[in-house]
Amino acid sequence: MRVGVRYALRPNMSLSPKHVPTPITLPFEKFWSWLQAHANCILRAGTPDTVLFDHEDFHWHLAAEDEATLVVQLVRGKELVSEMVLLPNEIAYVQCELTESDEYMCECVIENETTREVAYHFVMAHEYDEAEQASGGRHWTH
Repeated sequence: MRVGVRYALRPNMSLSPKHVPTPITLPFEKFWSWLQAHANCILRAGTPDTVLFDHEDFHWHLAAEDEATLVVQLVRGKELVSEMVLLPNEIAYVQCELTESDEYMCECVIENETTREVAYHFVMAHEYDEAEQASGGRHWTH
């Protein structure tokens, strides 16, 4: 009697390491448009000093106060729980990538001649999909 473990590969399987997607970079305006259609997919949002966490009793509300001020609000019923103000004119670009915990981190980067820093971040339940962006108009729930 032989005792041991047998391994079999299916034709489409390989022993190569898991494919790691490369980060994508996009303009803030394009990201904000996509984010508005995916507000229910936000897991966390924040700045270097503050983080807002999703909860089953909360919902996200994204709005523009004016051309220079955007607001991300966390709301319970009709009660404002917390909000984050974004200044889109300062954001150079957004970089999105998969994290080790299979969440999708989108960082809004501010840069000048000497420094580059993440001013705001959004952790999403799924990745940005350019093809879906073109279909427009739909709101997604995850």
